[in-house]
Amino acid sequence: MRGKAFSKKKKDIMSKFKPRNRPNYVLQDDEDVVFSAAFRARIPLILKGPTGCGKTRFIENMAYRLSLPLVTVSCHEDLTAADLVGRFLFKDNETIWQDGPLTLAVRHGGICYLDEIVEARKDTTVIIHSLTDDRRMLYIDKTGEVLRAHPDFMMVLSYNPGYQSIVKDLKHSTKQRFASLNFTHPEVDVETKIIRSETGLPEDECRKLAEMGSKIRQLKGFGLDEGVSSRLLVYVARLMKCGLEPVKATLHAVSQTLADETAILESVQDIAKLYFGNIMKEPGNAQNKAGKNRE
Repeated sequence: MRGKAFSKKKKDIMSKFKPRNRPNYVLQDDEDVVFSAAFRARIPLILKGPTGCGKTRFIENMAYRLSLPLVTVSCHEDLTAADLVGRFLFKDNETIWQDGPLTLAVRHGGICYLDEIVEARKDTTVIIHSLTDDRRMLYIDKTGEVLRAHPDFMMVLSYNPGYQSIVKDLKHSTKQRFASLNFTHPEVDVETKIIRSETGLPEDECRKLAEMGSKIRQLKGFGLDEGVSSRLLVYVARLMKCGLEPVKATLHAVSQTLADETAILESVQDIAKLYFGNIMKEPGNAQNKAGKNRE
């Protein structure tokens, strides 16, 4: 009886990590096929791509499709090995061990997703090395346990290559333990589908937003450090559905988010007016204005 109760308890631990509803995700290529093959082959994956291009949504979608728990850790510079592996806690007058998110996935099976891994300290990421080669094991030094990974365990990392630097980058010894999937901003047709599926806005409006996003991305390097994400274009669409006119929605969801300098902000707004305003401008004007400002 106690054994059954214990098994049920273990099952309940991971059930809360399983996506209950299928997350909306529009395929850009055959990334689902690659992910499924990597899972079957027990090969860890790195997802690389700009902010807001759908990396996290893709992982959530695949976890649902494969019926796997998804344990997500948002990495930051204060993340320690103990945060991932676990620690001793004092509870009810006794000391008990509590598994961290990485250990939970290793012990019970599931995807451990370390989001923006380059934000974590390098000495923290080293602990995943023994899990990402043929050993597939985790040594818990505080308890002395050598934990063999569950057959359904998969390690997935993500980061934005545009934010790489000498200080914030993965070691080559870490990179070469993984296969990789590269994500980019979607093509206009795909992004139109994404915006429409997320918001229900009419298709012609969604296409205008997708084309506007593609044009704004041409300002990268001409005043913008990062192109507009699909997420922000979805925000514009949602604001439009709630009554804001498109140019104003773009101002608050895109321009003021991406730009601090007035000239760059105006350049982005000029592009919005090309697609939604009454004043027609030459398509190159916004980029030229941003280029002059940089000079």
